[in-house]
Amino acid sequence: MTTTVEGAANHAPTASEYIKHHLGHLSNHHQNGPVDFSIIHYDTMFWSVLMGVLGCLIMWSAARRATAGVPGRFQAAVEILVEMVDNQAKSIVHGDRSFIAPAALTVFVWVALMNSLDFLPVDLFAEGFKWLGVEHLFPYHRVVPTADLNGTIGISLGVLVLMIYYGIKIKGFGGWIHELFAAPFGIWMAPFNLLLNIIEYAAKMVSLGMRLFGNMFAGELLFLLIALLGSTATIFGFAGQVIAGSIWAIFHILIVFLQAFIFMMLTLVYLGQAHEGH
Repeated sequence: MTTTVEGAANHAPTASEYIKHHLGHLSNHHQNGPVDFSIIHYDTMFWSVLMGVLGCLIMWSAARRATAGVPGRFQAAVEILVEMVDNQAKSIVHGDRSFIAPAALTVFVWVALMNSLDFLPVDLFAEGFKWLGVEHLFPYHRVVPTADLNGTIGISLGVLVLMIYYGIKIKGFGGWIHELFAAPFGIWMAPFNLLLNIIEYAAKMVSLGMRLFGNMFAGELLFLLIALLGSTATIFGFAGQVIAGSIWAIFHILIVFLQAFIFMMLTLVYLGQAHEGH
């Protein structure tokens, strides 16, 4: 992966400064402490929405061009994807799938597109902003929303809302509340059951978001480390950057789509559990 190390005109950043800068977000203010619910990462919001709109346009275009005859490559690819998701939904969700299967398809396409942004050169936007003379407006900019914990936890929060919604819709509000207090040890252990069920909901949400974040953050960090090889200005550094960058980019293709598939599968599993009683 080719790149140029950015920095001030008279000062080349160190390796740690380079990585720290590239891991910074364009936000409304500096984050105060490890948890700050008032902070907004504008770059994560922008790229998440953009990839969501792009995903909708892709699927809309496929539906609009669909024909009963011999499908083209694009239609065939989308049909294979839809059939794959629907088959997974049938095997996991034992009930009404009229909304769950499309939701899983949306999750897969959206997460896959966001993950794919990791293939862009790490200094593409920094150099672009500098060339346009607007680098002072964008001192920080991260492109991959799924490498931001705020982004992945936000998606998993949406899955949590759907879990609760389907639990109430299928079992009724009274049945859902009864399950919270009665499962798994019986109503006479109601306080412990409630605590365990709350922990279960929270653990599903956190693990769902953390798993995606951890894998994509590690991939992004490795791309940055490979990019630093070129800054050595040696034959070994340039060759290592091209070879290691190419190998990791090829391997990362598997990670990008595998993580989207895992996120989709876990979404199906969690929503499918709403159809089952303890």
